[in-house]
Amino acid sequence: MKQPYHHGALRTALLNAAEAILDRDGINALTLRAAAREAGVSHGAPAHHFGDVTGLLTALAALGFERLHAYLVTETSNADPLRFVKLLGHAYVRFALAHRGIFLLMFRSERLDWAAPDLSEASAAAFSLLTSDQRVDEPHTAENLQALIVASTRWSLMHGLATLLIDGPLVGIASKFEGAELETLIDQVLERGLSERF
Repeated sequence: MKQPYHHGALRTALLNAAEAILDRDGINALTLRAAAREAGVSHGAPAHHFGDVTGLLTALAALGFERLHAYLVTETSNADPLRFVKLLGHAYVRFALAHRGIFLLMFRSERLDWAAPDLSEASAAAFSLLTSDQRVDEPHTAENLQALIVASTRWSLMHGLATLLIDGPLVGIASKFEGAELETLIDQVLERGLSERF
């Protein structure tokens, strides 16, 4: 039975449906028709809002980056610079483990339209935070080059660990790393990775 939605609610319902498919069945199962079927609306509804499947995936990735940014800000609020670095790394991996489907989609460049304003703005906000130790607005100045390199390396370490845990060789043991054990694993990856490079 088709559900009655007003314009804004229908878009949200379609995104929720798309995320459910992504989590349950994977990216290859996510089509416009599948999203419509999951949301219980007409097959033409997704095309009206997103154009094509790239538009749908792009909107979903933008939503993921918005969530990631909000989560990182919440988890690192009022932290001093040293604590901020640690909290940021831990929050990034926890977010990835809690939102596996959308996290993997966010970095599938070949499936997304990076020129879309929503995705461009949402990803830029998240990337800016991830490549800053103290949340400065312009980390790309000459004075902050070393800090940018370290922050980018930290991000690459955390992204690598997150990806290994949810879609790589460590996926089979990911459930074993919970609570304090996960925190210890993240700390060790950060400390050893950064100390070996710098």
